[in-house]
Amino acid sequence: MQDLEKPLKRTLLVTGASSGIGRAIAKKLLSQGHVVIGCSRDCSQFTTAHENFHPLQIDFSLLQQIAPKMIQMEKSYPSLDGVIFSAGFGQFGSLEEFSFSQIEQLMTVNFTSQVFLTRALIPGLKRKKQSHLIYIGSEAALKGSRKGTIYCASKFALRGFTQALREECGQRGVRISLINPGMVKTAFFDNLSFQPGADPDNAILPEDIAETVDYILNSNAKMVIDEINLNPARKVIDFKK
Repeated sequence: MQDLEKPLKRTLLVTGASSGIGRAIAKKLLSQGHVVIGCSRDCSQFTTAHENFHPLQIDFSLLQQIAPKMIQMEKSYPSLDGVIFSAGFGQFGSLEEFSFSQIEQLMTVNFTSQVFLTRALIPGLKRKKQSHLIYIGSEAALKGSRKGTIYCASKFALRGFTQALREECGQRGVRISLINPGMVKTAFFDNLSFQPGADPDNAILPEDIAETVDYILNSNAKMVIDEINLNPARKVIDFKK
C-alpha cells in the first residue's frame, strides 16, 4: 500500500502579518510547515523564533518602495508561490469629513498598493506550475453603506480588480480568490466609533479567515474559488460613546 501523498509545502507572502487577520493567517500557515514571509509596516509588532518565518518591513502607503522590495524578496525566496493580501485599515465618515490626503491614503493602502504588489509579483508567479493570490476584501465590497463612501470604494475596487485579473490569468496556473469577511474581532475597531456587539455571535474570529485561506490553498488544483463571503451568525453593532 502506497503512502498517502504529503501536503505540498509552500512559500507564501502574507501582508499585514503583524496583527489581526494577517497574524492569524501567518500562524496557521507556519503550523502546517509552510515558509511564511510576514510583511508589515512594523515587524517588531510580531516576532517569532519559528525557523520558517521571515519578516519583511514595508510601508504600503509608500508606493515607490513596493517594486524594489519585491524584486529583492523574489531573489531571496525564489520558491515563492503565493501571496495573501491582508494589509489594510478602516476609516469611516461622510465624504466631506475626509481630507483629500485621507482619501488618498485610504485608497493607496487598501487598493493601489495591492495592485502595485500584484504587478511586481505576477510575472514570476505565472512561471510557476501552480500559484495563489488570495485577497482579503470585505462585506463593504458587496454593498455601499452610509459613512462608508471611501472605504467601500476601496473594497469595491479591489473586488473588481480580482475579477478582471482572474480572467487575465485564466489560462495560467495562477488561482485568484477573494474573501469578504463581515465584522471580525480584531483591533480594526480600536480607533473607530463602532464595534461588533459583545455577544460572541456578533463577530467572526481571525482564525476563521485563516481556516478559509487554508481551504483555498488546499482545494482541488482544477478548481478556482472565486469569492467566499463570511459573516457572523448575528450582526449586531455597538456604537461607542
